[in-house]
Amino acid sequence: MSEKPVPILMYHAVAGAPNEATRALSVSPEAFAEQMAVVADRGLTPLGTADLAACWRSGRPLPERPVLITFDDGYEGVHRHALPVLAKHGFAATLFVSTGWIRGAYDTGGGLDTMLDWDQVRELAAAGVEIGGHSHTHPQLDQLDDGTLRHELIHCKEIVSDELGTVPTSFAYPYGYSSRRVRQAVRETGYGQALAVGNGLARRRQGPYALHRVTVRRSTGTEEFERLVEGRAIARNFAGDRALTKGYALVRRARQVRRKAIRSRV
Repeated sequence: MSEKPVPILMYHAVAGAPNEATRALSVSPEAFAEQMAVVADRGLTPLGTADLAACWRSGRPLPERPVLITFDDGYEGVHRHALPVLAKHGFAATLFVSTGWIRGAYDTGGGLDTMLDWDQVRELAAAGVEIGGHSHTHPQLDQLDDGTLRHELIHCKEIVSDELGTVPTSFAYPYGYSSRRVRQAVRETGYGQALAVGNGLARRRQGPYALHRVTVRRSTGTEEFERLVEGRAIARNFAGDRALTKGYALVRRARQVRRKAIRSRV
């Protein structure tokens, strides 16, 4: 079975004038168009998340130069700005929606900027974009109790199924945070694969519920983007992010231990 590493690009908002909450993890429409031109010029083949997982499960060969294009949360610019570029190149992509942030009957009001509505999500799906789950209200899943965790996963899946008429099979962890318990719950909910962050290349040996992605942000220049899609100098590009992630992981584990201790005394 192929062990070929695959770059999975993680986007959020595509916007000319994002607000402060989404600015750092947004890209301009012009930058996104240029980045997709790089993907085309390099001869890479974009896949859907479910397609990648199916290849790795079955041993079916991947394209010579695979790449995944993914979007988290569900910002309106994915429809307005990204979809025409994806359609121009005939690229596959995956959108992971936080169902409580999508404008419509289930909106919890938590969206960080202008969000998609369900008609736009359906148009993206009709254009061939895979729609995956990203929880309902975008919490840190590993900080939730079991009941709340399962509600976030199941409610998200049910809403996507009701709105689109198809059951989502791929999931992305909000903030990239997961744990063995969270991954088990995602699997038991019926998702076939899930993406973390990790800021590294995805490899089959990571397992279908902890595939790594690389973050594309507003500060990502053309040369850095070229390195990302070619899998070069990934560790150097994200050294600062990894140090922060490890430090925050220690803090979050300490919080979990405290919460368990408090619950055991009650």
